[in-house]
Amino acid sequence: MTQRFRWVQWNRHKAAYDRVLGLAVGVFLGVVVAVGFLRFAAPGDIAAPVLVMRALGLAGLVLLHAILMIGPLARLDDRFLVLLYNRRHMGVTFFFIVLLHALISIGYYGGFGEGLWITNVVSGGMHGSPGLPFELLGFMALTIFSVMAVSSHDFWLSFLGARTWKWLHMLVYAAYGLVVGHVLLGAVQDRVDPLLGWLVMAGVGSVSLLHIAAGLRQLVTDRRAETDTGRDEGWADALALDRVPMDRAAIVRLPTGQEAAVFRHAGGINAVSNVCAHQGGPLGEGEVVDGCITCPWHGYQYRAEDGCSPPPYTEKLPTYEVRIRAGRVELRVEANAPGTPVLPAHPESGEAD
Repeated sequence: MTQRFRWVQWNRHKAAYDRVLGLAVGVFLGVVVAVGFLRFAAPGDIAAPVLVMRALGLAGLVLLHAILMIGPLARLDDRFLVLLYNRRHMGVTFFFIVLLHALISIGYYGGFGEGLWITNVVSGGMHGSPGLPFELLGFMALTIFSVMAVSSHDFWLSFLGARTWKWLHMLVYAAYGLVVGHVLLGAVQDRVDPLLGWLVMAGVGSVSLLHIAAGLRQLVTDRRAETDTGRDEGWADALALDRVPMDRAAIVRLPTGQEAAVFRHAGGINAVSNVCAHQGGPLGEGEVVDGCITCPWHGYQYRAEDGCSPPPYTEKLPTYEVRIRAGRVELRVEANAPGTPVLPAHPESGEAD
């Protein structure tokens, strides 16, 4: 969270995240380059720019798969939530890696009398493979990644609005398809390494299966969480009390179609909208940190009792009235206005204090 727009609002978690990410990328590139030099030991076997270009491309490919897998993995297993936090940093790191890969490729293959590099990109002939437009596919993917990287700052989220911003960044899946085509029609056809094609297809299969598994689990969760009006008009029987973990939440779907995040904290039960006011992240997948509900996407925080971000921040969430009856958590169907204080319900008393 940041009170005003800055390039990066650093905190201990972000600094640790970026140090680990930077170290992992550096080690990966170093190992790939070192192995390449050992593999092509004879003079003239491979040019250094080509080796670096391939290392960057491989690093970008691995990082892109990791970025796409983190979301469904976090939905399937809470232990992956730590990777979801500040995933945008990973995305921007990925962009700079593939940008450098593209610049080296253009400079190396487009700088030896081949004519304008853009002509080679469009024709697919930069590497002497006419008819295979893999350079064009890569250029199109890089264009999408460029838009996503530039718009990743909170200024653009505020300017475009959460819905438009989210749809814009969903283009990552179109870019992913272009990258897969770029690799399959380029490096794989060039027989850089026969294993590369199988690894790419394994990656596509893994990303697809994880998204399908996460979607099926969400369907099951939604069906379990389907509620109907309770014994009193305007209330909904949400879930069993023992399904709400300490300092965590359970997500329920109300008859209105809205989702609420039911949190247990400090011995009480509160409920707020499941949609983060920052970027629409799933608050119910987060946890209570320092007394505040913390979004797992970017760390935005809200007080459970009124849905307000702690000062000096001003974001607010809709809240729900909560009561406990016979070991069941019930919510009033209609949400309160954002920032409305609501007393927590306590299992000992059964009703809100």
